[in-house]
Amino acid sequence: MGTALTDQNSIQEEIKSRLQSGNACCHSVQNLMSAILLSKNLIIKIYRTIILPFVLCECETWSLTLREERRLRVFENRMLRRIFGSKGDEVTGDGRKLYNEELNDLYCSPNIVQEIKSGRMRWAGHVACMGDKRDVYRFLVGKPEEKRPLGRPRHRWEDNIKVGLQELGMDWIKLAQDRDRWQALVNVITNLRVP
Repeated sequence: MGTALTDQNSIQEEIKSRLQSGNACCHSVQNLMSAILLSKNLIIKIYRTIILPFVLCECETWSLTLREERRLRVFENRMLRRIFGSKGDEVTGDGRKLYNEELNDLYCSPNIVQEIKSGRMRWAGHVACMGDKRDVYRFLVGKPEEKRPLGRPRHRWEDNIKVGLQELGMDWIKLAQDRDRWQALVNVITNLRVP
């Protein structure tokens, strides 16, 4: 699959290429997605096992902004509208597009942003337990020595972890040392229903 790196460490091109891969994958299994004989639950399983891994490959390292989260949710809602179809109006008999709230009610699995957040939390716990001798850990918690450019600082990966754990008021690296508590926290974050 590969990763698209830029000199500004922007994730926008990476997400754009992943969404294109997801659309291409959806187009390749279009006959399965539109099969009348398959149940909606089976089509959702096809979406989660074939299409979603193309989009979420290496997503644990992404530092998402609200704009990128919105792009990912738009992709997922478009896929879910394709799966669930339109809703018939009882009065006029015309079909209409399902609203996002209706899609959230029909799709009982965690949404794409929750999947990314839980993957990020799992990866953060794994890295925090590595110790300071490993390069991955040093890259994660290390501070750059060169001078920072002018302007607002870019959103970092660690900032996403801190925002996810902000209400706990604990240091996430110390919290990740207890694997059982960390796994329970990751499960809670995965099961949150955020619109």
